[in-house]
Amino acid sequence: MIYFDNAATTWPKPPGVAEAVLNFVQHIGGSPGRSGHRLAVEANRVVYDTREALATLFGVADPLRIVFTANVTEALNLVLFGYLRPGDHVVTTSMEHNSVMRPLRYLQSLGVELTVVPCSSEGVLDAADVEKAIRPNTVLLAVNHASNAVGTIQPVADIGMIARQHGLLLLVDAAQTAGAYPIDMDQMHIDLLAFTGHKALFGPQGTGGLCLGERVELDRLRPLTRGGTGSQSELEEQPDFLPDKYESGTANGVGIAGLGAGVRFVLEQGIENIRQHEQMLTERLLAGLQDIPGVCVYGTRDARRQTACVSFNIKGIEPSDVALRLDEEYAILCRPGLHCAPAAHRTIGTYPRGTVRFGLSYFNSVEEVDAAIRAVRNIAMKKH
Repeated sequence: MIYFDNAATTWPKPPGVAEAVLNFVQHIGGSPGRSGHRLAVEANRVVYDTREALATLFGVADPLRIVFTANVTEALNLVLFGYLRPGDHVVTTSMEHNSVMRPLRYLQSLGVELTVVPCSSEGVLDAADVEKAIRPNTVLLAVNHASNAVGTIQPVADIGMIARQHGLLLLVDAAQTAGAYPIDMDQMHIDLLAFTGHKALFGPQGTGGLCLGERVELDRLRPLTRGGTGSQSELEEQPDFLPDKYESGTANGVGIAGLGAGVRFVLEQGIENIRQHEQMLTERLLAGLQDIPGVCVYGTRDARRQTACVSFNIKGIEPSDVALRLDEEYAILCRPGLHCAPAAHRTIGTYPRGTVRFGLSYFNSVEEVDAAIRAVRNIAMKKH
């Protein structure tokens, strides 16, 4: 079996991830931040160690400014619903995932003003177009670091500089890049970094978080949920300090233990080495697919300008049929359709059919890429 659905969820995970999860269940099991007994203290240590690993990976000076969430969607919602007010203006792009678009469309119905900056047919965003969209009431720029549909990497650092020059905050959806591409919040001028744990960070599903930059006004950013935090239990008001203000309810200690192991694996391997391997595989896959008659590849078609996410179609065959044949005939697992990003597919001209998406990972090999190219060629030749 060849697993090419890593843009949705990475698999397999590094061995240490399962070991960390099992160790937490069998030997720790306490509730992080609750109680003072030895198992609760150990559980809290596991959670903090994961914050520290993430802080190292993303260049965050204070690990307590990393808030854990259930996934990147929750992290994005925390910012969009917590920071925006009726009358505010937010700028986003035509390549966003529905985790950004759906909250913004709902907030638009409540009086938040929205500008969606169009990207090129390759999914490329021009930072100058973002600056042109800024208004006097603009407060936030919301941009994905890389498209989940075609992998296009956006000029986040340039957009961050624009945000600084205009006194705005930059929210970056790093679902596709966290763990697969170098990210330094300070150097890239990112104020709010939303990430998920189950993709290139190699953690379990149900993990993610939000990194809060120093420019974020915590008094303005309202919590998405309120409740027990294990701190200031004598008060019926939500704590106002980090990370407790945004972390109500018992933490996913088991998942965070696995996430910590995944992040440490990334740090040990080196983010540049991971990027280099995935870029090499992407170059090979792009070259092979583009050489097949009847196959159309979308995006930049340049491995240096995209993640290891490659979308294509075979002329005359529905994406869902291609994916089914790849699974049933060649044991190649991938994802067809719109990938929860209809705006992106309108931008690249593949709406409403979508595409076939191959999502590669650090654990994929040259042999698997070559096998996939042969399989696509066989399917295309049988049609044409």
